[in-house]
Amino acid sequence: MSILSPLPEPSADAVLPKSMADAIRFLSLDAIERAADGHPGAPLGCAEIATALYTRHLKCNPADPLWFDRDRFVMSNGHGSMLVYALLHLSGYAGFPIEELERFRELGAHTHGHPERAAALGIEVTTGPLGQGIANAVGMAVAEAWLNATFGSDIVDHRTYALVGDGCLQEGVAHEVVSLAGHLRLGKLCFLWDDNRMTDDGHTDFAISEDVRARFRIANWQVIDVDGHDVEAVSAALTLARKDPRPTMIACRTTIGKGLPRLEGKRGAHGGRVFAQDLQDARAAAGWTAGAFEIPGDVASAWRRDVAGRNEAAYETWRARVSAMPAGQRDMLERLVRGDLPEDWAGKLAAFGAEMAATRPARSTNEATADIVALLADAIPELIAGAPDLEGPTNCKRALQAFSAEHRAGRYVHYGIREHAMGAMMNGMAAHGGVLPLGATYLVFSDYMRPALRMAALMELPVVTIYSHDSIGIGKNGPTHQPVEYLASLRAMPNMAVFRPADGVEAAECWALALARRNGPSSMICSRQALQPVRSDAGESRSARGAYVLAEANGERQVTLLATGSEVSVALAAREILQAAETPTAVVSMPCWEFFEAQDDAYQKSVLGAGARVAVEAAVRLGWDRWIGAHGDFVGMSSFGASGPGDELYRHFGITPERVVETARRLLAR
Repeated sequence: MSILSPLPEPSADAVLPKSMADAIRFLSLDAIERAADGHPGAPLGCAEIATALYTRHLKCNPADPLWFDRDRFVMSNGHGSMLVYALLHLSGYAGFPIEELERFRELGAHTHGHPERAAALGIEVTTGPLGQGIANAVGMAVAEAWLNATFGSDIVDHRTYALVGDGCLQEGVAHEVVSLAGHLRLGKLCFLWDDNRMTDDGHTDFAISEDVRARFRIANWQVIDVDGHDVEAVSAALTLARKDPRPTMIACRTTIGKGLPRLEGKRGAHGGRVFAQDLQDARAAAGWTAGAFEIPGDVASAWRRDVAGRNEAAYETWRARVSAMPAGQRDMLERLVRGDLPEDWAGKLAAFGAEMAATRPARSTNEATADIVALLADAIPELIAGAPDLEGPTNCKRALQAFSAEHRAGRYVHYGIREHAMGAMMNGMAAHGGVLPLGATYLVFSDYMRPALRMAALMELPVVTIYSHDSIGIGKNGPTHQPVEYLASLRAMPNMAVFRPADGVEAAECWALALARRNGPSSMICSRQALQPVRSDAGESRSARGAYVLAEANGERQVTLLATGSEVSVALAAREILQAAETPTAVVSMPCWEFFEAQDDAYQKSVLGAGARVAVEAAVRLGWDRWIGAHGDFVGMSSFGASGPGDELYRHFGITPERVVETARRLLAR
C-alpha cells in the first residue's frame, strides 16, 4: 500500500509542518556542531516522520511523563539520539530544557550519545546496539496487550511505536521479533522504517538485496509505503495503522541528512562531522533565520499545543476513569504502576524453603525452581513466564495458559527457538511496567541473549532469567551443551546478580533475593541433575549476604572450602574426610558473589577465614582468585566437557572430594 497525500492549504496564521520539522533539524544540527560529535543523518532524515507522530498521533503528557496509559516510543536507531532530545524539548518535557541540548554528549547531561532509559524524563529504553530497540518495542506491545486484557480498554489502551533504520532490520534479532510479533498479531505495534537506502559503509545494496517489505508481509504485517518527508502522508499512514489488526510497518522513503547540503544523501551524513559553515549553508537552504538553539515563538507554541494541548482531555478523562474503578482493581493497578509486588509472595517462598528443609529431597535445583515459579505465578498475578521452545525441560508453564493472538490474558509466552528475542522482549516488558517477566533456557544458550542481558543490566531492569543444565552434570549431551565458561562470563557483567543455589532451601532464598532486587537483572543458575540437600534449616535467609559458613570447622579453622551449587555437596564430603583426619575444615556456600561483594570487610574475612582456601566449581577458575587469595587453589574445569554420564564426568575431570582433599593438604604442606 502506498500513500501520496496532497498538501492542505494552510491558514494565514498556521505554522507549516515544514517549519515544525525544521525545528528538529536545527536543534539537532546546533547540538551536534557544538559537541563536535554525533550522528546527523537520522535526526535530519526523520524530522518529518517524528513531527507527524508526535504532533498528530502520540498519546503522551509532557507534564506527566510516567502516565501509565501513554503510548511508548522507542528510537531503535539510537545513534540519532538528538532527534529524541529535540522532540522532548519541543514537546515541553521538563527534563530537556534548551540547556540540556546545549550540553549534548557532555558528562552529566541527560543528552547522552545514545538515549539512556529515563522514563521520568521521557526516554523509555536505552538504545544503541542495533536491533535491541525494536525487540524492546515488541515486548512493550506484549505487556500492553496483557494489561489491556486484564483491565480493559478504558484503563489500558495504548500503542507502541519504534523508529527503525536499516541496521536495526538487518540484525538477527529483528528477524526473530518480526516473525513473532506477526504471529501474535500485535496490532498496536508500529515500526516506522527510515528507508534511506544508506548505511555507514554506503548504499544498502552492498550487503542486502532482499525485499524487506515482502519479508514483513510474509510475517503477517501490514506494510504501507510513504514519502518520509511528507508529514501529511506519514500521518495518514499512522491513521491506517490503527485500523488493521496486524502490526504495521510504515516504509518511509527518506534522504539521509536531509537539509544538510554538503552531506545530504551521502554515507558521510550518518556520523560525519558538522561544521559551522554547514550550519550557515543549511539555514540558507531552508530559509531558517533563527539563531543557534533558538526556535521561533510561533513554532514553539505550535509544538506545545499539538503535543501537550492535544492530549490534555484524554489524560484527564483517563484519570477520571481510574478514579471510578472498583477499589480492588484500582489498588492492583496502582501497585503495578508503582512496580511493587503483592504482599504475600515472600511468605509463600519462605514456606517452600521450610518444606525443603524439613523433607530434604534429593532433586535438581531446576525442579525446585519450577515449583517456585508455579507458586509465584499464583502469588503474583502479573508474572509472565516463557521459554524458547524449552517448556518441557524448564517446566515453568504448568498451569499457565499461553499468551497468544486469541488469548491475551495468557501468562506464558512461547518464544519459539528465539533466545535473543526472549531476552530483549523481556527487557521491553519490564521497561513498560505492569508485568513481571521471567524467562527460562539452558545456560549454554545465554550467549544468544548476551546483548539483551547487558542492556538489562545497563537499564537496571528487574528481569529474571532461569538457566538450567548448568555444568558437565548434564551428562551425555556432551561439550556443546555443557557450560564451563558461562558463570565467569555472567559474573563479569556489572549489575548482573548471578545466583547458583545448592538445594531447594537455597533456591527459595535466592528467588526471594532476586525478586526483591528492583534495580537490575538476575540470572538463576540451576542444575539438571539431582543434588543432595545441604540445608536442614530455614528461617532467616543465610543466602542474603551472598556467602555464608554452611559447616564450621571443629576446632581452629585450618582449611576453608568454597563452593556453589552442585559442588557444595562435593565440598561437604571433602570436609568429612579432612575432619576425620583432624584437619579443622569449614565449608562456605557462595550462592551469589555479587551480594557477598557488597558485604563489609569484617564479614567477608569471617566467612573466608585465614587458613588455606580451596574453591570447587564445575566451571573455569576465572574470578575465583579474588576469594581464594594468592595462596589458594581451585578444583574445577580447565577445558570443555565431554560426552558421558554426569557422575563419570565429575570423576574424569577430577571434581571429587578426594581431589579437593588432596589440594587442601598440598596447600597446608607448603
